[in-house]
Amino acid sequence: MTAAVATPLSAADRCDRCGAQAYVRVILPSGGELLFCAHHGRKHSAKLREVAIDIQDETDRLRAGSSS
Repeated sequence: MTAAVATPLSAADRCDRCGAQAYVRVILPSGGELLFCAHHGRKHSAKLREVAIDIQDETDRLRAGSSS
């Protein structure tokens, strides 16, 4: 799932689990949203896919900045 027209996540968006920078936004059927860092987004991805109506995953931005 990918958000068609979503506001990009910024450094001000923080993971609801640990407070790190968020790279995943999960939209719930209630209209609420959850934000996760890459780690917690991966850790909970199976369950999130079951309950989300949309998932905006920007974790590819982490690889774009690496020079490995």
